[in-house]
Amino acid sequence: MGRVRYRTVCELEDREDDQSEIGKGYELTRDQVIPITDEDLGNRPLPTAKAIEIDAFVAMEDIDPIRMGAGYYLAPGQQVAAKPYKLLVEALRRSSRVAIAKYAWSGRERLGMLRIRGDALLLQELLWPDEIRDPAELLPSPAEVSENEIEGALALMDSMTVDALEGEEFTDRYTEAIAEIIEAKRDQKPLPEAPEPEQPTQVLDLMAALNESVQKDKASRAGSAGPAQVHELPEPNKKEAAKKTAAKKTAAKKTAAKKIAAKKTAAKKTAAKKTTGHRPRSA
Repeated sequence: MGRVRYRTVCELEDREDDQSEIGKGYELTRDQVIPITDEDLGNRPLPTAKAIEIDAFVAMEDIDPIRMGAGYYLAPGQQVAAKPYKLLVEALRRSSRVAIAKYAWSGRERLGMLRIRGDALLLQELLWPDEIRDPAELLPSPAEVSENEIEGALALMDSMTVDALEGEEFTDRYTEAIAEIIEAKRDQKPLPEAPEPEQPTQVLDLMAALNESVQKDKASRAGSAGPAQVHELPEPNKKEAAKKTAAKKTAAKKTAAKKIAAKKTAAKKTAAKKTTGHRPRSA
């Protein structure tokens, strides 16, 4: 039960390094590293090294959410900054815009978004355009969905719509489970039994799966305060149903024809085997 510690060891001298001996460097090749000192970084021509520089103001809806990262509250460093801080908060509030800024973080220049939360300024990380992957290569093969299936998905969305991200559905169950394990181990009690995870079923009929999901959601919300607005799934299109029935019949006919052909072929091969004579082995 001893604590594990990680130590830094020099590969060339095979000895443990002191923190003061460790510096930064850029690996140009496997055998060539260009050292970068704190002095070099301190004197670099970067105006955002010690300040947040605002470059533009935009409407928040114009920023793709995929570019947004973690958020950090900003506080005025000195009392003299209190008035400009308040001025920027009120200007952003009335304009309904956000500020796009550059700042230095962990040795590199980053892009960020300044927005208000209550009466505070919040700096939210933004990814540079070249840091976002093109999703085209990840798309599945082309597939067609019917209008009824889209209406069914909308009905499911309506049944699951909530007014706020609050309640038991939005609690961190993993952290709660870890707390239960720690408490049980501390009191030397048996660990709580984990519930059996639901096995995902293969989707064969999309409309049936959507209908089942709507019914499950209706049942789970039956005991909650305020009934959820649940829309019934649309009736299947008669033409589409007729097409599917005709396709099934055609497939059944083809299958039956294949079976008959297979039986006839097998019978011929069997007959051929029976007709062919074999010379008896000599004693």
